[in-house]
Amino acid sequence: MQQIKIGIVCYPTFGGSGVVATELGKALAKEGHKVHFITYSQPSRLDFLNENLFYHEVDFRSYPLFEYPPYELALASKMVSVVKNEKLDLLHVHYAIPHASAAYMAKQILRSQGIIIPVVTTLHGTDITLVGKDASYEPVVTFSINQSDGVTAVSEDLRRQTYEYFTITNEIDVIPNFIDLDKFKKQKKDHFKKAICPKGEALVVHTSNFRKVKRIGDVVSVFANIHKEIPAKLLMIGDGPERAKAEAQSRELNIENDVRFLGKLEAIEEVLSVADLFLMPSEKESFGLAALEAMACEVPLISSNAGGLPELNVQGVTGFLSNVGDVEDMTRKALFVLDKNNLPTFKQNALKRAQEFDIANIRPLYENVYQRVLQKVSQNAPV
Repeated sequence: MQQIKIGIVCYPTFGGSGVVATELGKALAKEGHKVHFITYSQPSRLDFLNENLFYHEVDFRSYPLFEYPPYELALASKMVSVVKNEKLDLLHVHYAIPHASAAYMAKQILRSQGIIIPVVTTLHGTDITLVGKDASYEPVVTFSINQSDGVTAVSEDLRRQTYEYFTITNEIDVIPNFIDLDKFKKQKKDHFKKAICPKGEALVVHTSNFRKVKRIGDVVSVFANIHKEIPAKLLMIGDGPERAKAEAQSRELNIENDVRFLGKLEAIEEVLSVADLFLMPSEKESFGLAALEAMACEVPLISSNAGGLPELNVQGVTGFLSNVGDVEDMTRKALFVLDKNNLPTFKQNALKRAQEFDIANIRPLYENVYQRVLQKVSQNAPV
């Protein structure tokens, strides 16, 4: 498609929405589009230089009058500045709160100056299912989504919930999350595997932000059951409010010597490349990006059947799904997958499924939305 100038607004953190936004921007830049990131700090995965990539930091300051700094106002002002100075064609905001409402404000300011800027909003999950449902935010979220020129969601389940929770008049396109298969290509790290599992133990991995919704206690419980049956090790990647409780639980179950908490890791693919099984027992999961990253490293998945996970994890093929909280069922299925006669097939199936979500397949879907929105706006523009 024709090269365009895109402003991407996202959270710069390790969370799924920030990762997706950053990786999408990098992929678009490789295709020749000019991509301008607008956020309060450099995104964690914006880790290489490209002549088509730019970063604009939102500067917001504290004043004695404000109990909380007015980030949304600072963000809207920055959007106005970047759109005008860089002559952007389109804004793509990830996560509805507060990015979609700030984009609407910027859009109106620019319109008063004779500049038309279309806005695409991507919904990622908790901006709809958790935060957005809060009565204090709902009117603004509904209005901002309906005022967007294009709206996408990362799963059919999230699309359904958005229509269920909000009075949405806009059409929502489902564009799933994606993976850079070159980055997550399985690497030979035999020395690393031997250091962790010197006696050939099965290696189980979990990665998340360790919030309650991730059901970290279930991860430890399932592993404890696996540990009773076969030699195994567990690597816990990430950090958050539930970590201390999980560490205490592993000590109570007397498995602390076989459980390692690694904290946040940048090169997560190096750990995933030697894993045998990934556990994701989440209570809610709009897509399950961490699970897709594991599958791209040939790691089968035991997950809950919550949210968008059934759209990713194929029952009995790439792993298994269980009801939320059913630790015993997850354990049985985990042991079946880890059986040496079954594991190679599950590993192959996981990779094959992940290949369907290669960024080369997903990026054009976003470009199609951009093209459609730009055409719609140009047709409606005053002559």
